[in-house]
Amino acid sequence: MSSGQQLKERAPRSRSKRRSGPSLLTPKRVIILGVTLVLVGAGTTYVVRTAIENANTPPQPLSPLDLLAGDPSVANPAIDAMKAQAAQSLKADRLKTNRDNLKDLDPVKIAKQAPGGGGFTPADFPPGSTPNPGSNKALGRQMAAARGWGDSEWGCLERLWDRESHWNERAMNRYSGAYGIPQSLPGSKMASAGADWQTNAATQITWGLGYIAGRYKTPCGAWGHSQATGWY
Repeated sequence: MSSGQQLKERAPRSRSKRRSGPSLLTPKRVIILGVTLVLVGAGTTYVVRTAIENANTPPQPLSPLDLLAGDPSVANPAIDAMKAQAAQSLKADRLKTNRDNLKDLDPVKIAKQAPGGGGFTPADFPPGSTPNPGSNKALGRQMAAARGWGDSEWGCLERLWDRESHWNERAMNRYSGAYGIPQSLPGSKMASAGADWQTNAATQITWGLGYIAGRYKTPCGAWGHSQATGWY
């Protein structure tokens, strides 16, 4: 056998090939890493800047008006404006009905379900519970006397809540949405006197007497304001 034939028959040696793994820094990963660094840097800058601004801002103590904001007897211009608007709407409707020789309107309607509000869900009235205005009046007179308001003040309170709600704990003003015997606006403000404010006449009267004492000093003071403006 010639040397040429031996070379042809000899199998070629395979070259060993080194397999290289995937690169850790692909273009996509470089972009993601860059965006992450930018976001982290921006967030850090914002936090540092906000901290510096807060540190340099002088403290602002609460004013007396801020401290009184949670007191239900403190005047609320927005709510007072709603009351005034409701009184004007009632007056306009009464003028119209009187002009048309129709029966005068009554702003009070007796709700079939307590309205809820302020985080409270509407409450159903107990079956068969028909409010008795006479018993509510008697309770109101007793509670007013306990505050030191005698017969002279009782007359003002009786007339005030006769006009506002007929002393009915289910009364709701069709113009403003005020609710209950004292016509709280909104009704959920009476929750400060008890969680059963939607259905309990005693709770409503307790809140109402406190409201009158805080804002008008006496029932006659509230009655005088109501006579002048149509609301209290």
